[in-house]
Amino acid sequence: MHRSLLALGSLVLPLVFACADGDGHHHEKRAAATTSARIAAPTAPLVWGDVNFIHTTDSHGWLLGHQKPSAPEPNYSGDLGTFASFVTAMKEEAILRNVDLLLIDSGDLHDGNGLTDGYPAGGVDAHDANKFVAQLPYDVMAIGNHELYIYANTLDMYQNFVPKLNGRYLSSNVNITVFDSHGKPVSVPVGERFVKFKTRLGRKVTSLGVLYNFSGNDVNTTVQHVADMVKEQWFAEAIAEEPDFFLLVGHMPVQKDNWPVVFNAVRAVHPTTPIYIFGGHTHIRDCVQLDGRSMSLESGRYLETVGWMSAKLDKKNPKANITFTRRYLDPNKVTYAYHTGLSGFLADTPLGLEVTAGLQAIAKKYDLTLQYGTAPQDYYLSRAPFPSNQSILSLLADQVLPIGLAVNNSRTNIPNIMITNSGSLRFDLFQGPFTKNDQLISSPFTDSFLYIPNVPLSTAIQVLPGLNKAGASDKRDLETEHELYARGEVSARFDNWRRDQWERRASAPQNLTLGYVTQDACPGVGDDTPHSPLPFFGSPDYIASPTPNLNSSALIDLVFVDFIESDVLSILSKIPGATYNSSSVLSYTPTLASEVFGVFAQQAWN
Repeated sequence: MHRSLLALGSLVLPLVFACADGDGHHHEKRAAATTSARIAAPTAPLVWGDVNFIHTTDSHGWLLGHQKPSAPEPNYSGDLGTFASFVTAMKEEAILRNVDLLLIDSGDLHDGNGLTDGYPAGGVDAHDANKFVAQLPYDVMAIGNHELYIYANTLDMYQNFVPKLNGRYLSSNVNITVFDSHGKPVSVPVGERFVKFKTRLGRKVTSLGVLYNFSGNDVNTTVQHVADMVKEQWFAEAIAEEPDFFLLVGHMPVQKDNWPVVFNAVRAVHPTTPIYIFGGHTHIRDCVQLDGRSMSLESGRYLETVGWMSAKLDKKNPKANITFTRRYLDPNKVTYAYHTGLSGFLADTPLGLEVTAGLQAIAKKYDLTLQYGTAPQDYYLSRAPFPSNQSILSLLADQVLPIGLAVNNSRTNIPNIMITNSGSLRFDLFQGPFTKNDQLISSPFTDSFLYIPNVPLSTAIQVLPGLNKAGASDKRDLETEHELYARGEVSARFDNWRRDQWERRASAPQNLTLGYVTQDACPGVGDDTPHSPLPFFGSPDYIASPTPNLNSSALIDLVFVDFIESDVLSILSKIPGATYNSSSVLSYTPTLASEVFGVFAQQAWN
């Protein structure tokens, strides 16, 4: 395989362990670093077809890979530059095999890592990092909901990123309002509504890029419901002519959402044309076939998964069912070396080296390796029960808030209860140097801390149970979940997926490295590398610092993040004798939720 690949770039040493660049140093070249976690290799070559796809989605800025040595992070230690080299190698292989290979992305480039979120004052989220995403040879990209929360981010995409895709960035049902040449506001697609093109081997493609029914977008952006989009005249005209295949790319999960609406609209006109669907948003590995001549693939999150799909066409019977395969790859050098056939070596291409160096320069510019302290152990978001000494939620409630919010605070000596939502945390916190980047990864949200003074302890202790909806009806829970999903919340579906893996652990292979264990609706084995499932434990929606050991009539400060202010006031209004409103609420500290871990680490982990 890859007879010409050795000429593509310099070779690195044989890789057995993941890169663990969490030591506070910048590395000008990629190098293997010894870690405590072994990287397992894939067990079978990829199956190539006539048409093949490499798919990414929900990268959320994790472009330098997962850099911690704790399992399962080394599984995902490949950075975007290494991925670019892998894509180059696979494109070369496609030429040798005389088949088509397309590179696809389903959105959410923003929000989730210091490379996107750590920009200096006056900057724009992902502006710098996306310059290097645009250097990869993506055939089609689609918009995600995280491109729409802040108008400045959407405008930056429209002005600076979309033009680099040469008409291949799709936003079929998403518009932005901008000023036209006469200074008048006009609503226009962020990218293109659709695109028609030919593959390297001349296959005709019609492609659309669809966002799910998202309601949390910023002003001056619009998201049309999917069911309304397929009734548009432009949609009918776009799909009227039959291509060799339809390529439907979008930030919408492949199950339990509206892909069938788009699929059925196309099928009504073209009953047998191959349809390849690439979804996203819920951060899971998933696959489903809506009929025998289509496949729908979703490829995880945070560059923890690279998706693969192949379609082998029956040349004797062009209308026969297509033979599909799909695979979920762990993005690391072991995986890439295995599938490029280089026996433990991976050639770094000039493009790959340039992308890595550029991303490292951004990390240096943003000072992402600034170290606040050294974490004494791993703390888990869902791999440890709450409460426990391995739970990051317990760490936040019991130590981080009480210690971090006491710094430079005139109310330090007044007893308090501090409440926050568990959704304010996004990722695990690992042993070793705790840096600016780690802070942005684990606790990214810029919520302020508010308080109500002089609240009787007997009143204050009723707020947390109220927030956690003790006794709420199932109908209300379902309505709330639907509303949260519409605004972009995906943790419920991701957690259910993780919980299912853990509950099926008895039937999973034993004594393997930790990682995802996927069971989807497509035939055959999906995971490229077999793993043992990660433990999973649920947690409450809201958590609080320890209750002061005081008389029930004692007056305390009730502290909470501004994100839940209206909910707190609503609960207080239902407690007899409590007369609080928005005028009762004051600012507790200038420290934001996105800063409190760093303040704590400086106090407790040095």
